[in-house]
Amino acid sequence: MNDNKNIMKLFLKYMVSIRCKMLVKAEIEKLGLHSIKVELGQAEIKEDISPQLWNELNIALKKSGIELMDDRKSILIEKIKNVIVEQVHYSEDPMEINFSAYLSKKLNLDYTYLANLFSESQGITIEHFHIMHKIERVKELLVYDELSITEIAWKVGYSSVAHLSNQFKKTTGLTPSFFKKVKEKKRSTLEDI
Repeated sequence: MNDNKNIMKLFLKYMVSIRCKMLVKAEIEKLGLHSIKVELGQAEIKEDISPQLWNELNIALKKSGIELMDDRKSILIEKIKNVIVEQVHYSEDPMEINFSAYLSKKLNLDYTYLANLFSESQGITIEHFHIMHKIERVKELLVYDELSITEIAWKVGYSSVAHLSNQFKKTTGLTPSFFKKVKEKKRSTLEDI
């Protein structure tokens, strides 16, 4: 029989990659704690954690730029960010519903509430944060040079190449094809050195 009484959830800020997951797991184990699951933005451990161990873990994680959180609003903001990062950077399939419905369903909270909380706390809208990540993902895929712009648009969830190109230019000041040429030019220049 699985006894969930002693399972404790830890919420983490600035945890954005698989490397972060491994680091958090290692720091938890260094303190003699046992992790059950480590995901973007949170970890579950088998034990209740004392205030002293919580502090030690937080100090160790801060050295790598990750922080433990205990404030409900900060935890929710991080959850929003983690859903966006996970969906944009790690999901292989395009979304079948609009992002606001996806986020609301994923966090089981009203989108208007999430949007207001996020804007108030971060100074930008959820939509703008989402677009910034989508554009960074597009840049990454352009640099890899494995997909056409049409394939990139589909993969990142744009309705058309025109929509991707317009948003890319509005955000970066460059068209995707010009961005790709500039990257190629810089690469070839570096190879010649």
